[in-house]
Amino acid sequence: MVEEGYFREYFQGVSDRERCIFECGIKLGGIFHQFVGTPVSLKSKGSLEKAIEEAVKNQPFVEDVKIRLDEDFFSRIKNEFDYIPLNGNMLDVTVVVSFGSAKCRCKMRYIKERDYPLMYIEKISEKNK
Repeated sequence: MVEEGYFREYFQGVSDRERCIFECGIKLGGIFHQFVGTPVSLKSKGSLEKAIEEAVKNQPFVEDVKIRLDEDFFSRIKNEFDYIPLNGNMLDVTVVVSFGSAKCRCKMRYIKERDYPLMYIEKISEKNK
């Protein structure tokens, strides 16, 4: 794990809680903007989910990542050679980040009622509480 004081001089006046939320937001934004548009099929779905998880786990302060691509979107695939581009509405993401005394679990998932892939804080807490 990266030292918890990592770049603190650039975040003066920022609490561990605020930094933890910031780091989580960076991870979710990175997933969205890096992977949307990637060709995916039912055959490659699992390996893409795993690849995204592994890529995000390389980033500082990440404790856990879970990626699930909504299979309902794959009904448009016509044959074994067909694929669809990954879009934000397909993503169901959970990222857990730990920084200093804070731990944060953030989500990105499609909210059908709003027709929007929302990124939000699911839970934030102080460590060991």
